[in-house]
Amino acid sequence: MIKMEKIDNKVSLEIEVPKEKVNEALENAYKKVVKTISVPGFRKGKVPRKVLELRFGPEILYNEALDILVDPAYNEAIKEYQLEPINQPEMELVQIKKDEPLIFKVNVEVKPEVELCEYKGITVQQVKESVTSEDVDKYLNSLREQHARLVVVEEGELQEKDLAVIDFEGTIDGEPFEGGKGENYSLEIGSNTFMEEFEKQLIGAHVGEERDFRVTFPADHPKSELAGKEADFHVKVKEIKRPQLPDLDDAFVQELTEKFSTMEEFRADVEKNMWENLKRRQRFELERKIIEKVAAESRVDVPEILVEREINKMLAELEYYLNLQGLTLQQFAEFTEGGLDKIKEERREQAAKRARANLVIDEIIKKEAFEVTDEEIDEKIREIASEEDVDVNEVKERLKSSGRLDMIYHNIRYRKAVDLLVQEAVVEEIEEEEQGSGKPEEEEKAREQDTADVAQDALGDKLNSGDKP
Repeated sequence: MIKMEKIDNKVSLEIEVPKEKVNEALENAYKKVVKTISVPGFRKGKVPRKVLELRFGPEILYNEALDILVDPAYNEAIKEYQLEPINQPEMELVQIKKDEPLIFKVNVEVKPEVELCEYKGITVQQVKESVTSEDVDKYLNSLREQHARLVVVEEGELQEKDLAVIDFEGTIDGEPFEGGKGENYSLEIGSNTFMEEFEKQLIGAHVGEERDFRVTFPADHPKSELAGKEADFHVKVKEIKRPQLPDLDDAFVQELTEKFSTMEEFRADVEKNMWENLKRRQRFELERKIIEKVAAESRVDVPEILVEREINKMLAELEYYLNLQGLTLQQFAEFTEGGLDKIKEERREQAAKRARANLVIDEIIKKEAFEVTDEEIDEKIREIASEEDVDVNEVKERLKSSGRLDMIYHNIRYRKAVDLLVQEAVVEEIEEEEQGSGKPEEEEKAREQDTADVAQDALGDKLNSGDKP
């Protein structure tokens, strides 16, 4: 017997398990416990149940019996009332006795009810975009910069993007400080590896020239002993190297790849890939707009626990990109005013939107009764195996053992729901200058840095806050 009381998305269950099942569970508990108990006069594992209960009390069997009974009874109650828990249940034992029913109470938070808007036929705007010849030129020039050769400059002045090999020595109030001295240090001018003010003081210098100047450490410098202090530097420019860009010709293409031999072929492939990337980005942006609009126009109270989960996911995403840059989340937090708490709080609004969107999409999946076939799961597994260049059976076994097959099942249903929204949406194409008129929130969102940008900024902070000036 099950009694349920629900207030908002908090559910209280009183669950009663028949005495017959309790007696059976106590007997099974005895068979397990007796193997671990030693009683004088009896061989281990052969102590009669009555003797065991008289000596240790019947309570010795209760924990094992609860392990046998509680989970199945709880899961049956969840299934009967079609509840979807979103946190760990809290259990309160009311009664467990031989020849009596087991009674226990459970408090658990469940997914809230969602009142969907009319999600078919949602109207969204999309900016017309294209790949121009100038875009291709810009990309090709970026390749030239990436493959530039450093050439020693015998005569001439040090300028932006040059690599200067320097000796430097700094003092504060006439005293040297940690990290203030270096020899044969390679410094790219304009990279802000050192303080911007330091690098600017070297522009215009010649090979062999020595300069003396004063710079001020920023007030928010991570090293408190340097923050706001003035430092005097003596710097000698020992060598200047300047990047020399290769020509955009067939020889350059042949250095880059074996796939193409002429610049004409390579340029055509670049343009093709840029179009494909543009289409993928437009599709992603279109999906985001539609999902956000459907979520905003549907009604649901988002539980705080789901918001916190999304914040944790966002932090995991951030940490992934930070690790690529050689940073940890903890280091990034140390560079950020307000630390980890501020990083979390800055993501709370977006996390709430994510959690809301997930609840709405899940409700659409239920309403549309999307199912997943074995063939669809197998196809997804084949895609994963192809991407990883491993055997299909290896991937399948790995997913089974890690319990991630359910995740694939959910992802396929999620994709079906999103595809439906896009298929049914009314998409209005607009010119770029029309974008955002009367929609300041969307304009602001479009300007938000993505996680990769944040990680890159963190890398810059790391370099600027090291032992070097």
